[in-house]
Amino acid sequence: MAKLKVLEYPHPVLKQKAEKVDVVDDELRKLFDDMLETMYASNGCGLAAPQIGVSKRVVVIDIAHEGEEPAPIYMANPEIIWSSDEVEVCEEGCLSVPEMRAEVTRPASVKIRYSDYHGKECELLAEDFLAVAAQHELDHLDGILYIDKISRLKRQMLLKKLEKLRKERERE
Repeated sequence: MAKLKVLEYPHPVLKQKAEKVDVVDDELRKLFDDMLETMYASNGCGLAAPQIGVSKRVVVIDIAHEGEEPAPIYMANPEIIWSSDEVEVCEEGCLSVPEMRAEVTRPASVKIRYSDYHGKECELLAEDFLAVAAQHELDHLDGILYIDKISRLKRQMLLKKLEKLRKERERE
């Protein structure tokens, strides 16, 4: 396994629609494994392939808390096939928009169809925080970041803070 570099906004790959995966094979499983290692090393709970510069419809998620047994979910070609009318507001962050957070409104529950680590077709009913994490990661596959779902004013303020943070990092 290898820890990969997470791309940061405004990298152009983050705004592209990712390509479908043809088959879940050893090469794709290696990508899954590398993405999971990268996500854990970055203290994330989800990672989409475009965030590491790979424009494929591939996502890994693990919402287990510290001290709990890891429970990774591997998704190739995930698609939301149902979403609840009920919505939730949750504060979100993103490894591609480091150290920034904002409240986002999303469906409270979603059902997702995808191929797993072994290529088996699966369906998952995601609720609560898993629903938030899954929708956030699936958005990445369509070139959407959580900052695209907040008001223009909030986005401008957040991006201004991000730019200031980057300048501070460069000085260090």
